[in-house]
Amino acid sequence: MIKMLLGAALALLDAALPAAAADYPVKAIRIIVPFPPGGIADVICRVFAQKFSDAWNQPVVVDNRPGAGGNIGADLIAKAPPDGYTIGIGSIGTHAVNMSLFSRMPYDSVKDFSPVVLVMEADGLLALHPSVPVKSVKELIALARSRPGQLTYASAGNGTASHLAGELFRASAKIDIVHVPYKGNVPALTDLVGGQTSMLFATMPTVLPLVKAGKLRALAVTGAHRNPAAPEYPAMAETLPGFDVTNWIGIFAPAGTPADIVAKLNAEITHIMTLPETQSRLAGEGAKFTPNTPADFAAFQKKEIAKWAKVIKEAGVHAD
Repeated sequence: MIKMLLGAALALLDAALPAAAADYPVKAIRIIVPFPPGGIADVICRVFAQKFSDAWNQPVVVDNRPGAGGNIGADLIAKAPPDGYTIGIGSIGTHAVNMSLFSRMPYDSVKDFSPVVLVMEADGLLALHPSVPVKSVKELIALARSRPGQLTYASAGNGTASHLAGELFRASAKIDIVHVPYKGNVPALTDLVGGQTSMLFATMPTVLPLVKAGKLRALAVTGAHRNPAAPEYPAMAETLPGFDVTNWIGIFAPAGTPADIVAKLNAEITHIMTLPETQSRLAGEGAKFTPNTPADFAAFQKKEIAKWAKVIKEAGVHAD
């Protein structure tokens, strides 16, 4: 009898889930951003917030929770109720790099989340101080080999994407260059412009104005292919096959969020990301969006985890 009642209850619960997803949302949605206000992740989330409110007639709150390389905010997403009312931004750091970088993590980057959609991929640029006497990646590699341990590369900090791009370059080109970590992109760029370091991998919007002003020289984009926003620069992969460093962000929900709700979020975000005004903003950032399913995003994330785990292990990089 008990088994029959339990079976009936479960059947009723299963029948109720699609209806709940169909009605979603019926209250405010919170989008957690594990980074400070003003960055591209924050900007994109505020676009979502406005568009969600317009489409679904519910308030949407952007909640910035920076700290610990994004782990504080990501942990809040992981531990939220899996009902679709708390979702958040995940990045190459929070959901690929950090699990290899930190000896202790408050969450599992795969098991504790439901991937919703990969929102944005953005290439970086390899930029040099003008005093470095090269005009191509090939020439830079030759110079580095002739001066082992003399060329330096700045980064926004130990374990950041700019650091790991430098490590991948060092390993791929089989050169000896020295890492100089800073506390953020601004001081790293300041010292590069001042000639205290030789080179830096940074996002396009950060570097291009300094390149156009003649304060830095750009050599190549870090993605696998040339970027339409700056087609004059070759891809690093044209000299080092397989080189591909792309900053990315995506939307994650807590593990266990109903698939219907995840699918509804995916569809609405895809619609927002393909609007002409959104596409224009992405192009200005040297970024792109390609429609993808939750399964596509999950597969992409797992590849990124494996890729950066190898780089981090070989470089012996630790954040703590």
